[in-house]
Amino acid sequence: MIGRRDGALMRNSSSNQSLLKSRIAIAIAIGIFLGCIFAFFFPHGAFSSNSPHFNHHHLTRSISQAVSTSCESSDRLNMLKAEFVAVSDKNAELKRQVNVLIEKLRLAEQGKDHAEKQVLVLGEPHKAGPFGTVQGLRTNPTIVPDDSVNPRLAKILEKVAVGKELIVALANSNVKDMLEVWFKSIQKVGIPNYLVVALDDEIARFCESNDIPVYKRDPDKGIDSVGKTGGNHAVSGLKFHILREFLQLGYSVLLSDVDIVYLQNPFHYLYRDSDVESMSDGHNNMTVYGYNDVFDEPAMGWARYAHTMRIWVYNSGFFLH
Repeated sequence: MIGRRDGALMRNSSSNQSLLKSRIAIAIAIGIFLGCIFAFFFPHGAFSSNSPHFNHHHLTRSISQAVSTSCESSDRLNMLKAEFVAVSDKNAELKRQVNVLIEKLRLAEQGKDHAEKQVLVLGEPHKAGPFGTVQGLRTNPTIVPDDSVNPRLAKILEKVAVGKELIVALANSNVKDMLEVWFKSIQKVGIPNYLVVALDDEIARFCESNDIPVYKRDPDKGIDSVGKTGGNHAVSGLKFHILREFLQLGYSVLLSDVDIVYLQNPFHYLYRDSDVESMSDGHNNMTVYGYNDVFDEPAMGWARYAHTMRIWVYNSGFFLH
């Protein structure tokens, strides 16, 4: 009995094991089959982030973002540059306006003091004093302007002059290099009221290209013959002929040669207590106004003294009228 029972148990156990193995084999076969089908229909995987469509979309979006960022940065930079240029121009214009207002205020204060001094002078009798010390009772009288003398020049002076005063220089193409040094020194100091009288077309174009206030005179044979070909001294002599029009228009003119460099605004240092103020090469009261120079040579006997009148100390290169 026992032997039979053991044999039956062994047979049941072996049959169960074979059934289990067959089931596992079937499951593996089904898994392999399904895997082959899945691999055939989805070679790159169903949820793979490396699919061509996904990569293309992601790359396109990245490029679009980069291009958009670059364009925005470029536009922003250009906008900032434009704003900087506009602010710089506005700042330069404000500085110019401030300089003009300061100059007008200074002239107003100086004119007030000058008027008070003239009232005091006119109210008291005066005697003639030593040479070089006498002042006129009335200086810089008010002049009624006559715009009919030169309407075109009158319009230019109205824009350029400050307090009816300005610096004027004559120039032709022979002094072009010196003229450039001249107006650059004026711009560096910040003098707003200056004008170049061009004696030929080349200088007129040169000034216009550098945004320099310029006035080209109407044709005049007597002046043009010297103005277009003359040297520095010949051109300097023309200023006295041209000065008259400025005075008739009611303006005070600081005539200047172009071989002068400005370190400060000269209008801040003029007393305006004379009708004409001029630069001099003299170094004291005697040499400034001209003097009698005596040369002594004892060997000449009674004619040992030679008198010469030194009057060329006045310098026409820089004076105010």
